[in-house]
Amino acid sequence: MARKPRIHFEGALYHVIVRGNNREFIFKDDNWKQKYLETIKRYKYKYGFKLYAYVLMDNHAHMLIEVNNAPLSKIMQCIQQVFTQTYNRKANRTGHVFEQRYKAILCEKDQYLLMLIRYIHQNPLRAGINNGLNYNWSSYIEYLDETKNDLCDVEFPLSLFKNRLDRFVEFMNEEETEIKKVSIREFSENIDEYKEINKDNGESTTYDLETIVARVCAVLNLEVDQISSKTRKREIANARQLIAFIASKNPEIKQKEIAERFNINQNSVSMMLSKENTWAKYEKEIAELMIY
Repeated sequence: MARKPRIHFEGALYHVIVRGNNREFIFKDDNWKQKYLETIKRYKYKYGFKLYAYVLMDNHAHMLIEVNNAPLSKIMQCIQQVFTQTYNRKANRTGHVFEQRYKAILCEKDQYLLMLIRYIHQNPLRAGINNGLNYNWSSYIEYLDETKNDLCDVEFPLSLFKNRLDRFVEFMNEEETEIKKVSIREFSENIDEYKEINKDNGESTTYDLETIVARVCAVLNLEVDQISSKTRKREIANARQLIAFIASKNPEIKQKEIAERFNINQNSVSMMLSKENTWAKYEKEIAELMIY
């Protein structure tokens, strides 16, 4: 059966992490760091995504990407494949250059954008590199010197500091703030409170089932077609439970619709939702989703 494409969210913000296969130091040579940045730039121009931050370490890289019309899967497929082909050809080798699946964490832009930029820029500090924030292969320098800004989209983040570079630098030097993990109870209460606030403003705050499926799959690194597959794999069962829980917060999504999407009977969906005490183990995934 042909693989269904991932469902795309225009404007979605992803923290993307790529690693060398077997943690190999694929970027140890600065020439390869430069080549990877050139590859990113090539497909940024082609697909029109925004890049708010990046850092290239010797064996891995971080990027903060906001997608436009092209889905993240297409963007990353092009970047990774083209770089891999170039790397293997120059090194006269074959096989994987990167770990087979990059990690992509769906992020809530309004609340966490600046903290994620700081987290990425502080990567060299945590690694004990002497240059720290002034590390040559991060986007930090692009924020400070517009003459070196040819890849990173710095305008919006800097506008949050009213274009005051001193304030931006001060924030980047602050101690890293942990992104809070919410409990299931807090998550449910926050959803209801947020809906009430935005209901008064006439704004829609719920998502349809396909949107929820796609976002859960993005966080858990699954393909959307796996959700309806005939399998007893624990990772699929966990994803279905998480989707059902989030979907239950939208009164327009009925259990029958969820059952049909999962390709299971409605009683199974009811059983998923009745096991409310099991949701605690999904705190990390729910915190990453920030779906409402």
